[in-house]
Amino acid sequence: MKETVKTQGQGKLFRYPFLEVFTKAPPLVSACVYATVVIILLYKATSLSITDQAGKAILIFIGAFFSWTLFEYFAHRYLFHLDVHFPNSKLAAKLAYVFHGIHHEFPHDTNRILMPPLPGLIILSILFLFFSLLLGSYVYLFIPGFMTGYLTYTFVHFQTHALKVPSFLKKQKKHHALHHYKFPDKAFGVSSPLWDWVFGTMPPAK
Repeated sequence: MKETVKTQGQGKLFRYPFLEVFTKAPPLVSACVYATVVIILLYKATSLSITDQAGKAILIFIGAFFSWTLFEYFAHRYLFHLDVHFPNSKLAAKLAYVFHGIHHEFPHDTNRILMPPLPGLIILSILFLFFSLLLGSYVYLFIPGFMTGYLTYTFVHFQTHALKVPSFLKKQKKHHALHHYKFPDKAFGVSSPLWDWVFGTMPPAK
């Protein structure tokens, strides 16, 4: 599968500028917005009895952090590459491009490496409502752990595309580069190759 890759420039998702502006944001702005949400929810959690049992609270937070890595893998494999699973669907192709295809075409566009704040906060609100039905007040620990996982993922993702990566991320940069430039049907884990190993989507060793 050969992809069109442009080393510079920025793609367009919408014809109208007032919509296009919500599809991108400086990465630091997005990161600060999401980090603020994490802090607010953790502060709320401290006012509830759910933090009285420190061990349980920490386990929920850590469990949510690792649940992000699984969510990241499946979202990347099945949602972001929806066109692969429905090759004859124009709708699938359009959605895949909006979600992720534009990033494959313009991998160095840093303003789209993180989810922009407006659509990100809408998605986060939906996730908060969903998990509040399952977890009750523990959602104030789960969502911050989940979002911390997302922020870790975006740190790795930004490093692999925009900066000279530190030595401890070189293997992960290679793993992600193989997904972009050689094996788009493999190497879906960005923050970790764990689930690629578990589900058999590791790229060839050589």
